[in-house]
Amino acid sequence: MPFRIALSGLNAASADLGVTANNIANVNTTGFKGSRAEFAEVFAVGTQSTGSSAVGSGVRLSNISQQFAQGNVDFTENALDLAIGGEGFFVLSDNGSRVYTRAGNFSVDNNGFVVNPAGKRLQAYPPSGDGNFNTGSLNDVQLSTGANPPQSTTAIDYGVNLPADAEPPTIAPFDAADPNTFNHTTSVTIYDSLGAAHTGTLYFIKDAATNTWNTQFAVDGNVVGAGDQLVFGNDGQLQTPAGGVINLPAYTPSNGAADITMSLNLEGATQFGSNFGVNSLSQDGFATGRLTGIEVTSEGILFARFTNGQSTELGKLALADFANPGGLQQLEDTSWGESFTSGDARLGEAGTSSFGLIQSGALEASNVDLTEQLVNMITAQRNFQANSQMISTADTVTQTVINIR
Repeated sequence: MPFRIALSGLNAASADLGVTANNIANVNTTGFKGSRAEFAEVFAVGTQSTGSSAVGSGVRLSNISQQFAQGNVDFTENALDLAIGGEGFFVLSDNGSRVYTRAGNFSVDNNGFVVNPAGKRLQAYPPSGDGNFNTGSLNDVQLSTGANPPQSTTAIDYGVNLPADAEPPTIAPFDAADPNTFNHTTSVTIYDSLGAAHTGTLYFIKDAATNTWNTQFAVDGNVVGAGDQLVFGNDGQLQTPAGGVINLPAYTPSNGAADITMSLNLEGATQFGSNFGVNSLSQDGFATGRLTGIEVTSEGILFARFTNGQSTELGKLALADFANPGGLQQLEDTSWGESFTSGDARLGEAGTSSFGLIQSGALEASNVDLTEQLVNMITAQRNFQANSQMISTADTVTQTVINIR
């Protein structure tokens, strides 16, 4: 009987060493979660006498418990290195099957998909417009490898101050090439439907009437329309046109682009003092852009950024959680699959409910404490040696009995 009991102890110590060895081997594995060997006494019910004289039958490995404590967060310079601070798992697609991981060392494959080192694709909620996301479905995250299309200018906003004491030009009519025919001017770069840049120039011409100015607009030196009038009140605020908006006729570029139809917003224009000033100037067009990089917010929103200053939402990362994470099925490549014991995956978004936030440019390190594992290794080694000695002692006793004559 002692042989079998000691043998069960050897097996238990060996299993403990195996778990410890695996923990130590993965001490530098991103997103790795250490395990703990748990043991239970074996007692042969019905074969031993009851009471204090009962003898157990050894020990068995009852469970290898996964420890999902948070690992340290190490910062990197890669925007696609992602760490979860708090609860949750990244959702991956393994040829259509969902798997889950805490290892956020992602990269882009040759088709533009965001994948982990094993080629499993990161999952996100697709954009539904107006900054919202369709949380009813999951898609593979794919970066746009093409150019960001241009946008033709449709509106220009001016915040200018015109001098109240200005005098009308001495020379008329207006000539964009003759600065003596206008008082002040300001220019802005505008774009056509092909992304080509043009210079839009707004001219201000003081009218003989009190508090009244005339305007002319030109694109690349070509005057657009017949001009418009600005009328200010005696408080220096713009009164005409109503709302400060001037709608220009369409301008046809010479490069084959579509007509440029613009409105000028001078709602913020004033007539104060004796100095001309441009306080603000903006327009809504942009040229063609090339992908320069991506950005991931703490809420998991992925943006692709382009050289034209624009950004495109690619999706919002989905996170998963489980009623019993310790019951997840361990898979290769530091990933897990749901099981009956873990319960069904509960999908959500970073920063909501019990889900943690996402840190871009960072990785969660293994949660293995190397010092603790080395102590466990020594303990398991001593246990193995003690059980080996038990077998040796039992063998000596048995040999003594056999030698009785």
